[in-house]
Amino acid sequence: MTGIVSAVSSFVWGPFLLIPLLLATGLYLTVRLRGLQFTKLGESLWLGLIVRKEKGAEGDISHFQALMTALAATVGTGNIVGVATAIAAGGPGALFWMWITGLVGMATKYSEALLSVKFRSTDEAGQQCGGPMYYLAAGLKSKGLGRFLGAAFALFAAVAAFGIGNMVQSNSVADSLHDAFGVPEYATGLAIAVLAGLVILGGIRSIGRFTGFFVPLMIAAYVIGAGVVLVLHADRIPHALGLVFGSALSGTAAAGGFLGAGVAQAIRFGVARGIFSNESGLGSAGIAAAAAQTREPVRQAMVSMTQTFIDTLVVCSFTGLAILTTDAWQSGLDGAALTQLAFRDGLPGSWGDRVVAVSLAMFAFSTILGWSYYGEKSIEFLFGRRLIFPYRLLFIVATFYGAIRSLEFVWTLSDAMNGLMALPNLVGLLLLSGVVVAETRSYFARKATGETEEG
Repeated sequence: MTGIVSAVSSFVWGPFLLIPLLLATGLYLTVRLRGLQFTKLGESLWLGLIVRKEKGAEGDISHFQALMTALAATVGTGNIVGVATAIAAGGPGALFWMWITGLVGMATKYSEALLSVKFRSTDEAGQQCGGPMYYLAAGLKSKGLGRFLGAAFALFAAVAAFGIGNMVQSNSVADSLHDAFGVPEYATGLAIAVLAGLVILGGIRSIGRFTGFFVPLMIAAYVIGAGVVLVLHADRIPHALGLVFGSALSGTAAAGGFLGAGVAQAIRFGVARGIFSNESGLGSAGIAAAAAQTREPVRQAMVSMTQTFIDTLVVCSFTGLAILTTDAWQSGLDGAALTQLAFRDGLPGSWGDRVVAVSLAMFAFSTILGWSYYGEKSIEFLFGRRLIFPYRLLFIVATFYGAIRSLEFVWTLSDAMNGLMALPNLVGLLLLSGVVVAETRSYFARKATGETEEG
């Protein structure tokens, strides 16, 4: 089974299927939207971080809470482990390709959120339901593909939620806290299960309130820690940036036993880990966007695209530059150990290991919360609300199991499921791109004449 799943994952994430399709979709949407992610970034940040909500609009949580819920799911181990893995395997140029993935991915994330709000519906409990499974089913209904693609996405997302959104996160936290502080894995697993249960059992409103408070503090704490590393090594930043841009198209070998990073390796690992981190193209964040209180799909879409900017262009950049400015990337280490070395060398005393361990714990915990909602809405689409509560209980139990078990197979399965989630979503985005463009033009035309209601 491991061999089969590994083969599926390698094919899906190989150089001829998902990676070029993700980049091509992002570029296509960028062109069709006339670079909206660049021209409207300031306004989008204002809507999400300052305006925060629209009074009187339908929805379960505010713009800000929807953004924080999506950030909770995406700002995770990929920002610490994924960036380090990309640089170790693909060289400094991988960071450049992560940036490219993030920039074009903003158009993809915008489109996912817009369609999720436009095609959302209200369930029998009065809560909003949306995401790729809903806009695939409703938007492509006339083409005969909709229901099948929507069900496929929901199935893959429900499985992926238990892997990359749950067990691998608690496993990473347990390992990190055990190495840094000697905390037993079972104790970490139990603590995560209890704390997650207190939030998850309350549903999206509970998750939205918690992430609205927790996620900004979590991101700020990590960025400050990484920022101190960069300040103390400010003279090395120009050299690090030179490595990033110089090796993006030429390749630079990492020391310490690696085979060396050619251009293909830099692109492959930069794009793959960038997508792993910001999830643009996977469609998952659209599920949170659909819960937002808004009258205008475009407005929430603008807020949602800032998630990719914050995740990749901000948080991942701090990690990558910390690794490069301290020369940790030439150590031969990989993953969390590489990031820990960068912070250990970059911060005085024993603060480095502690900052990374605590940040990894917070990032992973927030990811568990965000993905619990993605998973339950996928289950609801497939089977109805009757299975939501049992699903939540099973999800909580899985967090404990993940902390105490070796998860090589779960990692492989998660990679495969993430890739398979993206395929029906990307098909839908391409086929429904006309709807995205029309909705966008309509909104800005009405806004220019004062016909839209601002939050």
